[in-house]
Amino acid sequence: MTLAPDTPPRTKVVIVDDHPMVAEGIEAILETYDDLQVIGRLCNGRELVEQVETLAPDVILLDLNMPEINGLSATEMVLEKCPDTRILILSMHDSAEYISTAMSHGARGYILKDVLTDEIRLAIEAVMRGETYMCTGASASLEPNTADGREPLTSREQTILLQLASGKSNKEVAATLDISVRTVETHRKNIKRKLGISSTAGLTRYAMEHGVLQGTGVDL
Repeated sequence: MTLAPDTPPRTKVVIVDDHPMVAEGIEAILETYDDLQVIGRLCNGRELVEQVETLAPDVILLDLNMPEINGLSATEMVLEKCPDTRILILSMHDSAEYISTAMSHGARGYILKDVLTDEIRLAIEAVMRGETYMCTGASASLEPNTADGREPLTSREQTILLQLASGKSNKEVAATLDISVRTVETHRKNIKRKLGISSTAGLTRYAMEHGVLQGTGVDL
């Protein structure tokens, strides 16, 4: 299809789901919209992490429960590589725990698999405007904070915290986890914000008090 010169570029979408029939059905629906373009259909989180930089999608529709790398881990890893990518979780689970955990990992929205197809389009439009989106069937009773009032750390942030608390510099953490120093700095900033801690010594103390270093062989 040839677009007129003044036609805005189409939103590039990647669908990641280990159920081919689900992914094919969503692709067929999205391709009926002139402003959307499905540029990839992948089967698991590992494929997404390996190909996301090459595909460079605007929006990813991502299932939670997948082999190789699950949706939550894939979300964190994708955002480390492509922080501007919008991730919409596509799931059959409607519990507040699933939803809040997905959002804390960096997802921009949450859609149940049984929603009307028009709602998927609305979700894509919303995240492209910089908004978050919850489908009408998702639970409204989200719990973004832990019992002590702190926002929970993601699994990746817990890994970063462990590395920092063991005395490693940002550069050393980056080399250990094969990520950029800038990514480590961003995680470090988010960890401090979530925990309300301003110093590295404070992070180390928190790690010791909350058992983060137990069983790791780290001697402080």
